[in-house]
Amino acid sequence: MSTPRPIVTIDDPDDPRLADFRALIDADVRPDRRGIVIAEGVNVVDRLLRSPYRARAILGVPGKLAALAPTLTAAPDVAVYEVDKWLLSDVVGFRVTRGVLASADRPAPVSPASVVGGGGRFVVLEGLNDFENLGSLFRNAAAFGLNGVLLDRRCADPLYRRSVRVSMGHVFSMPFAVLDDPWPQSMSVFAEADVPVLAMTPRAAAGSVFEADVRASWAVLLGAEGPGLSEQALAAASEWRRIPMSDGVDSLNVATAGAVAFAALSVGRVFGEPNAG
Repeated sequence: MSTPRPIVTIDDPDDPRLADFRALIDADVRPDRRGIVIAEGVNVVDRLLRSPYRARAILGVPGKLAALAPTLTAAPDVAVYEVDKWLLSDVVGFRVTRGVLASADRPAPVSPASVVGGGGRFVVLEGLNDFENLGSLFRNAAAFGLNGVLLDRRCADPLYRRSVRVSMGHVFSMPFAVLDDPWPQSMSVFAEADVPVLAMTPRAAAGSVFEADVRASWAVLLGAEGPGLSEQALAAASEWRRIPMSDGVDSLNVATAGAVAFAALSVGRVFGEPNAG
């Protein structure tokens, strides 16, 4: 059995070993820090340590580090620093309620074809620039067994600290790639893999997602809240689908809409129940 590195207690907020975690509110958007991914909270850090991402360091209060002990045993090369809650907040620049953070190297980007090429179930996102919605969609995609997330270049960064936190760390295990410009022509990667793209829209011309004639491979296309999908993206989709709703309500939060669509299309394939269509 592996032995974790000794936990080092630090009492100086300026200790250079804490550089990955310093002033995170500013550091998340500085160009020289974009190579570092930050995980926050016991569950998220645990998923990071169990993922292919290369962890760099862990910083936390005693109780939270103790909760991670089994995982730390399996990650003997990661530096672990213990601080009190006040010093932790001083270092990161805000009140840390979850008590532990970890840093990791950002992996090299992967090509859309490497994510989509084998077929499967995917979500495609256009212009989704809300970090929390993006994190929620990654969590929902993992919950319903999707094989990957594809984003256009206007989408927010899935590895931004807030997106990582809201995803509950599932972003670390969910393959994702950014589709090149020109958009939406770059969605041709799905046609090349024989994966139909179902655009989610409240338009009356769209059929119910619960009646979609799905097969083993599909992709759900979602737009940002407010503008929804562009005309160009709608035109590039294989078909249009909507979520039937009560009169007077024409849309849902984009992460919620994604979860409903994933569930409707996954029934009978993930959970062993007959598809409603």
